[in-house]
Amino acid sequence: MATSSPSQRIGVVGYGHLGQYLVERILKDGAPLGLTLAFVWNRNSDKLKGLVPDELILGDLSFFADRRCDVIVEVCHPQIVKDFGNQFLAQSHLLVGSPSALSDPDLNQKLRQAAQLHGRTLYVPSGALWGGQDIQRLNDSGGLKALFIRMSKHPSCFRLTGDVLSDWTEGEGRRVLFRGSGEIVSDTALSDFHVVEVEVTGPAGFSVHTVRRNPAKLGAVTGSATYNSFWNSLVVCKGHGGRVYLC
Repeated sequence: MATSSPSQRIGVVGYGHLGQYLVERILKDGAPLGLTLAFVWNRNSDKLKGLVPDELILGDLSFFADRRCDVIVEVCHPQIVKDFGNQFLAQSHLLVGSPSALSDPDLNQKLRQAAQLHGRTLYVPSGALWGGQDIQRLNDSGGLKALFIRMSKHPSCFRLTGDVLSDWTEGEGRRVLFRGSGEIVSDTALSDFHVVEVEVTGPAGFSVHTVRRNPAKLGAVTGSATYNSFWNSLVVCKGHGGRVYLC
């Protein structure tokens, strides 16, 4: 006889397209998987009225701990990770849906330390990153020598603060927004896809270069193939110790 999985209480922070998808999946398909919805928060709580049961709407994110979540899913904005990431990890596991926040080395280090201190897992979903778990295994074995990732989207598909990209014009072509161990690129030619390129270098001349084209409409922050991938990531968030885990 099959036994049910221990219940995991999930808090969802953000109610854009991806947040809506996750909330609907948890309410529809979560019970057999041991997933229950603890709360939903959105910058504009009025957007939730009539779509999310009133008792599940969290008006003030600073009171998230009252909902006693096992996993908090951030699908809002990197600033939320910066403002609340440490607090989230003090209470629950954290699935970061805005992984660009981790490009800040100080924040990255603080979140890693918080995860270790509290015995929580900082989950980074593979999302559009093809082969992410293979890369993690190569790194865990000490074989990863170099890694380069480039993500390119149409400028309408970014949600950036300040004046970054505020002056883009159709037909301008490529513009590199960030360059470090990877690149984030705005490209007006990408009207139908988001493109993620990954270059991996291992021992003894081993290398892999992948290019993933993820169908996406103009203005879509998340490509269509990423939704189900993110759901699969959430399902495995059962706790993997005080560390970062690519799922």
